[in-house]
Amino acid sequence: MSTADEALPTAAPGTTAGPPTQAYDTVESVVRAQLAKAFGGRRGTVEAAVPTIVFTLAWIITEQLKLSLILSGGIAAVLLLLRIVQRSTPQFVLNSLFGIGIGAFFALRSGKAEDAFLPGMLWIAVVEVIMIFSILVRWPFMGFMLGATNPDDPLAWHRDKGIVKLCVKVSWIMAMPGLIKLAVQIPLYYAGQVFWLGIAKVALGWPVYLAALATVGWILARGRTAIQPTTT
Repeated sequence: MSTADEALPTAAPGTTAGPPTQAYDTVESVVRAQLAKAFGGRRGTVEAAVPTIVFTLAWIITEQLKLSLILSGGIAAVLLLLRIVQRSTPQFVLNSLFGIGIGAFFALRSGKAEDAFLPGMLWIAVVEVIMIFSILVRWPFMGFMLGATNPDDPLAWHRDKGIVKLCVKVSWIMAMPGLIKLAVQIPLYYAGQVFWLGIAKVALGWPVYLAALATVGWILARGRTAIQPTTT
């Protein structure tokens, strides 16, 4: 697999950027390289997951919302400090801190522990609507992920039918974890089943998400879709 630091080529100053495929032989190699980059590699994945997992497990064990927030916030602070010391991007740690803070606000305001999960569920619902809409109109969100790495020509990917077709397939796979999570969590939320909400958040969070990534990786590893020349 390509490394997370691999970047797409850009045009020389004063020229028009070509499609984000010039350094690769296949569509799969393009998507595989940029997936690794966009998700921050293994470290970014862990940093985004650990604080939320700690919060959920701490609440399940102690049922103490403030203690759970302190523990998860403390873990996130350590990860953030490490990033700062290493002078690397803290994006994924900050994402977790933001999610924990919003969840705490909802729960403390209503006095209902299940409301700590509500912001995450609402966010997933909004994201899923956007993701599915993008697929249906043949502008799959995975394509925009590729385009974001090529600011000189961010829509170049859409001129390659092979990339569009592959991104549609990959986008459906990456949309499935959120749909599964909502299908399980919504009934539990309305039933006030905080314990099972916590279990579902952990079990249907990163494990299912990583399973989707593994499926995508398998597809990308076995595929050999040739890069098609673009037309203007």
